[in-house]
Amino acid sequence: MEDMTTIEKVRRINLNEVSPEVYEAMLVLNSAAAKDIDPDLAELIKIRASQMNHCAFCLDMHTADARKRGIPEQKLTLLPAWEEAEGVYTEQEQAALALTEEITDLTRRNVSDEVYARAAAVFSERELAQVIAMALTINAWNRIGVTTRLRVPKR
Repeated sequence: MEDMTTIEKVRRINLNEVSPEVYEAMLVLNSAAAKDIDPDLAELIKIRASQMNHCAFCLDMHTADARKRGIPEQKLTLLPAWEEAEGVYTEQEQAALALTEEITDLTRRNVSDEVYARAAAVFSERELAQVIAMALTINAWNRIGVTTRLRVPKR
């Protein structure tokens, strides 16, 4: 078994440079997922999935984007415990976050009928499709970021 020093020194690829067509496809998917979804809700979805996936790069980016959008600091701070933060998140935000968590962690179980029905009750079919698309898109970006070890820029 290799020690951590050896593993840390492994050079990772830059997906954009090595496979620009895949990167471009991700950008197209990202753009399609962002259509007809509230941008603040999209940021909460991106942040929550990035927290669960331990993607520091995406977490840093989307938290900064959320702050620029004016999303209240309380919503950002309490996001890991959103279910316990009564009155902080709207019904739509709660439904989207529950769905995002189940989409993100399929090892726990499949997306439950209860969580899906909760989201379907507060979103139109188009909105629900966009919430699902946003969750799957950020999960793909997270996997790219974690696998290639995208580094968080120092500010």
